[in-house]
Amino acid sequence: FVTQDPLLFNDTVAANIALFDEGLDPERVQTVAEIAHAMEFIDQLPERFETTIGDGGGRLSGGQRQRLAIARALYHDPPILVLDEATSALDAEGERLVQAAIERVMEDRTAVVIAHRLSTVRRADRIIVMECGRIAESGSHEELMAAKGVYHGMVALQQLEG
Repeated sequence: FVTQDPLLFNDTVAANIALFDEGLDPERVQTVAEIAHAMEFIDQLPERFETTIGDGGGRLSGGQRQRLAIARALYHDPPILVLDEATSALDAEGERLVQAAIERVMEDRTAVVIAHRLSTVRRADRIIVMECGRIAESGSHEELMAAKGVYHGMVALQQLEG
């Protein structure tokens, strides 16, 4: 489960990725960090994986915290991955890196992605559009755009806004 504000502890990068795994596997930690595009900043930290990140990951940016949370989810290899607004609080560069990580994470697994930013769901096999607590429509991006319904309107609005 990856939320828009991931829970991180005042511990090392490695311990935050391998959360609650007493037999922490350093190779696996590095592999999932690479998949999550976290190595770009981990390599810049003074002690890399052994750097303490502060309460809530306070020494990291929002995008860095998100990528650590994605690495943690990968480390534990869930059959279903839930991403709840995982890119909502990020700047453009942070969103690009987290989106790239999400795309790699979703390969060969079921993912439930909850998002207002439609760029997050555009490549999904199936998009379910909720409106007023009910399913308004579902399909691929292309199918929903062709239907010119709720999803089409949301995409058009987001393109106007930004």
